[in-house]
Amino acid sequence: MDNKRLLVAIAISIAILLGFELWNRPTVQQQVQSQQQARQAPTEPLPPGIGSPAPTQGAQPPERVAAEHLPIETPRLGGSLNLRGARLDDLVLKNYRETVAPNSPLVRMFAPRGEVAPYFTQWGWSAADGRTPVPGPDTDWTVADKAPLTPQHPVTLRWDNGAGQVFEIVVSVDDNFMFSAQQRVINNGGEPVQVLPWTRVRREHTPQLANYYILHEGFVGVLGGHLQELKYSAAKDAANKAQGLAFQEDSTGGWAGFTDKYWLAAVTAMTPQETIRAAFRHTQEQPGPEGDRWQVDFSAPQPLSVAPGATADFGTRVFAGAKEVRTLDAYRDNLGITDFDKAVDFGWFYFLTKPFFYALDWLYHIVGNFGIAILIFTVALKALFFPLANKSYKSMARMRALTPRMNEIREKFKDDPAKMQQEMMGLYKTEKVNPASGCLPILIQIPVFFALYKVLFVTIEMRHAPFFGWIRDLSAPDPTNLFTLFGLIPWDPPHMLHMPVWAIIMGFTMWAQQRLNPQPPDPIQAKLFAWMPVIFTFMLASFPAGLVIYWSWNNTLSVLQQAWITRQERAERREQKKLVRT
Repeated sequence: MDNKRLLVAIAISIAILLGFELWNRPTVQQQVQSQQQARQAPTEPLPPGIGSPAPTQGAQPPERVAAEHLPIETPRLGGSLNLRGARLDDLVLKNYRETVAPNSPLVRMFAPRGEVAPYFTQWGWSAADGRTPVPGPDTDWTVADKAPLTPQHPVTLRWDNGAGQVFEIVVSVDDNFMFSAQQRVINNGGEPVQVLPWTRVRREHTPQLANYYILHEGFVGVLGGHLQELKYSAAKDAANKAQGLAFQEDSTGGWAGFTDKYWLAAVTAMTPQETIRAAFRHTQEQPGPEGDRWQVDFSAPQPLSVAPGATADFGTRVFAGAKEVRTLDAYRDNLGITDFDKAVDFGWFYFLTKPFFYALDWLYHIVGNFGIAILIFTVALKALFFPLANKSYKSMARMRALTPRMNEIREKFKDDPAKMQQEMMGLYKTEKVNPASGCLPILIQIPVFFALYKVLFVTIEMRHAPFFGWIRDLSAPDPTNLFTLFGLIPWDPPHMLHMPVWAIIMGFTMWAQQRLNPQPPDPIQAKLFAWMPVIFTFMLASFPAGLVIYWSWNNTLSVLQQAWITRQERAERREQKKLVRT
């Protein structure tokens, strides 16, 4: 009977493990779909929306010269500004590569239409009066000179509609990832005109998603002082019910855009006091996932009326780059962008995760290695909770010393469970021990573990951060595997058979810690607990290496602390026995 119960418990544990894997990892079908989407090269026109450009007067002939591009040169960005359509559609991040390999391609943030993954920002106007010629997606803009766009040299795009109105876009960029655009209409005509300026971020594919439950990917923004998050699937459902409009809100200040795990493309108001209208959109222009079109629109809430001889302006900023915590914090504080730091998905434990990041980042700048920073941080946490853990470990040491007497009570009253429980509680009261005290360190460790997991998983500062030896990326799983004899066997085992070195170390330290704990009173519970190191070893094998290193080091410190307390308790009991004898 006991064996049956044990087998059932093990089966439940394995089922939980499998469920966790399926919950937190993308399915094969999802990965295939993402790859199929990435191979597509859509060529459809922009869909209508808040900022839909009206057709320009004088349609161009089918054959045209190639579009001109203005180079972008900043300390952290490279690429070009497409003068056809006023699109920022060529942008690479100079400080980030696709993999840890030194010759790996740079991360490409934006790509033009016609490539495998079009992704760009565009500025334009709609003709609110229905008659004013406005620039469109095929409009060729002019610049006064062909000097590159740099932090020291903004550029002015200009287009004359031939009907008395001149449109200008003054584009500037800072030393990091923020572009600013001042859209201007100069009315030299004899009648007032009404135009609606807009800025959009356009994504003509669905990106390959990590598909982790704890990570948000999709539409994100802070509008009306509230964080708005819509996953791609939810946005598609909402847009299908509202003719392409998934979400829309007027806001004073704020921002909205697309977030990936490490990258963000977002439009923000020029000032915190400026009123804007933001919208999330989706259209399906082809059957299948490759036909998904995603769009974030930013516009003035109402069309601008420009009298003859007058000028009207509308300004926005565009962030396109890495979600560096301190960079986002600086934009929040210096530009007044409300909650811009929430682009990093720190989750429900924000009050823990962000301070944890600051602490690790501070230690990193001292020691120069995030892995060492994690080890030092763990020691600091152990020191912080040392008195509480000491109390718990002392109680567990006393429980362990009482094991023979507890076994005697179980044997004596095995036919009378009520009497057995009464005698056990009496023993606990007499010896001043708490049988639940052993759970306290685990209860403390769980939120700390989860918060650190979030920091390692979502912050780009941890991306490609090396430790020592074979650990070249603390945010990725340990690449070694016992089932390939650590690379000696040329075999690609199933994901469930991934068993790296650090996971084995973690399992061993967990087993060593359990050896110092008192055995659970229930034999079946005791056998189940004996299997926990094995279960956790397999479960944490695919976790970020930094997290497994933290768990291993934390277990090691706990073993040392617990062994010291146990030795003290034994010495105290020996002294007490000596006093009794005398």
